Amino acid sequence: MTIKSYAKVNIFLKIVGTRDNYHEILSRFMRVENLYDTIHFEKKEHTSKEFELIGDFGCQLEQNTIYKAYKLLPKNNFFDTHKVVVKKQIPEFAGLGGGSSNAAAFLNLANKVLKLELSKETLADMGVKIGADVPFFIYNYPSANVSGIGEKVELFEEELLKIETITPKIACDTTKVYQQYRANYLDAINLEFSKNLSQLTSKNILDSYQATVLNDLFSPCLDLYKDLNTYHKANWFFSGSGSTFFKVTNG
Repeated sequence: MTIKSYAKVNIFLKIVGTRDNYHEILSRFMRVENLYDTIHFEKKEHTSKEFELIGDFGCQLEQNTIYKAYKLLPKNNFFDTHKVVVKKQIPEFAGLGGGSSNAAAFLNLANKVLKLELSKETLADMGVKIGADVPFFIYNYPSANVSGIGEKVELFEEELLKIETITPKIACDTTKVYQQYRANYLDAINLEFSKNLSQLTSKNILDSYQATVLNDLFSPCLDLYKDLNTYHKANWFFSGSGSTFFKVTNG
């Protein structure tokens, strides 16, 4: 059994408050239908207690979101005899949620294959311990309003847009981007505007506003990564903490 692990873009991403070291957000997440990794389980050549993960990842196993998800599963022997194989297509460190999507897809697949019968709510509670974006991918909604620190996911009924992405070879550090926001932009919080955006369709939002208005992390990213200005063009928008730009296509 193979599962698709989709990318997402942030149609808008607004900071609406802080919670200790965390930032509370209100955002519209939308699935990118034509950009995804695939994950499946394969029999190992030899039984081993070691968790085996095959894929082109830019981090050590212990830092990988799939490994972190595995550690949260109820104890079982399945992965003594099976390895996890991932075909990567989603760029890493790009604001597309690839790592979070992988963790969620792994949890959903393991839940089905291992017959754990865990609810989506339980899986989402597990997922948020790995990353703030994971619950969105657990629910597998095409479009949703996401709030809190990412743990609140509400389906938004709308047309799924056809999205084209471009990811510069600029690895944006999410922690540094949020630190830059907190140091220089925190006084710009506008709750009413953020709530108004959450009620509009994604098409209306993108037709009405510019990238710097819609994503509160875009200006901090431009501060830290000057080369992003090269890719900042009309009708292109910025996803997450970067570095991916996206636009809606008709094709």
